[in-house]
Amino acid sequence: MAVIEVSGLHRAYGDRKAVDGVSFAVEEGEIFGILGPNGAGKTTTVECVEGLRRPDTGRIRVAGYDPVADRGPVTRVLGAQLQESELQPKITAGEALELYAACCPDPADWRALAERLGLTGSLGTRFAKLSGGQKQRLFIALALVGNPRIVVLDELTTGLDPRARRDTWRLIEDVRASGVTVLLVTHFMEEAQRLCDRIALIDRGRITALDTPSGLIERTASGTEISFRPSAELDTEQLAALPSAVSVTRKDGRVVIHGTDETVSALLSLLAARGITAHQLRVTEATLDDAYLDLTGTGTDT
Repeated sequence: MAVIEVSGLHRAYGDRKAVDGVSFAVEEGEIFGILGPNGAGKTTTVECVEGLRRPDTGRIRVAGYDPVADRGPVTRVLGAQLQESELQPKITAGEALELYAACCPDPADWRALAERLGLTGSLGTRFAKLSGGQKQRLFIALALVGNPRIVVLDELTTGLDPRARRDTWRLIEDVRASGVTVLLVTHFMEEAQRLCDRIALIDRGRITALDTPSGLIERTASGTEISFRPSAELDTEQLAALPSAVSVTRKDGRVVIHGTDETVSALLSLLAARGITAHQLRVTEATLDDAYLDLTGTGTDT
């Protein structure tokens, strides 16, 4: 069952189209990722989902509600961590969490949430004195303190060090395990590949691909790269004829073949039959980074 439905979303700023016909559905209990270059329309899309911006045209439903017309019900089911947020400079992290919890009908234990996010030692610190990473963790906690059914996280781990980033990933996995649906905007490929069940790639305001991380990787032209130094000469045409081989190049005595796992198996069989040894053999699988670069272009800042 889809808990977020976006159909034919358009949003322009003057003459420039920020979002141009975006459609997708997010299933209950999944982590749905949105990737794309800076200015591709990612934040505008999720701000329309959150009800912070009005679409020019298109239809959006969050748990069956219109985010603009049904503002009250949407705020009770949806939590959000925005790309850019501020609080009053003198409010402490603990005061902010306590205040937000007091506004929610069924809040989470904000002290336990603060401990899970490494904020316990900062609860008495004024917002203006928090580091960038501490502020980011606080905003994630504020998004979750209301026990939302759906949470939107825009640039979830920006400003966090590698350890804090991985701790946050584990938290989000725990959140999803509890039944919360997550809409995640990120530019970290490792984050998207680890967390997301499905990913929409947005470029220039349009979705260019929508699939699972592994499905997107399978689409990339990079495929599997096989490189080695053969102990004897190999015919380039014979290598190019290997199953699923896309390209064969040579450089400084090294052969590089782009193909698939099928290409690897066929190459090993060929080398064995010819009695040729593959020195310094390396087989590198394509990554989500490769898929991202293949499937998106460059956007303009929004």
